[in-house]
Amino acid sequence: MAFKPLHDRVLVRRVQSEDKTKGGLIIPDSAKEKPAEGEVVACGEGARKDSGELIAPSVKTGDRILFGKWSGTEVTLDGEELLIMKESDILGIMA
Repeated sequence: MAFKPLHDRVLVRRVQSEDKTKGGLIIPDSAKEKPAEGEVVACGEGARKDSGELIAPSVKTGDRILFGKWSGTEVTLDGEELLIMKESDILGIMA
């Protein structure tokens, strides 16, 4: 994939949610919510301060993250649905 986010933007692949509940019930696609968990595919170089100094991003490629339900812009690259969001939309990194 030849895509590099700019500034403090991050490219994210959603992690697929479970098809069954813990009790074993199968969840149909129409009832599933889009997961708010993903994997960072690519990062921009970071934001800039007013002085022009670069602020490096806190996330890196491969990190598993949580983000807000309405975060990001959905895009399709090479047939895959991904999200582009600002780093500030990321709630945290999963350990």
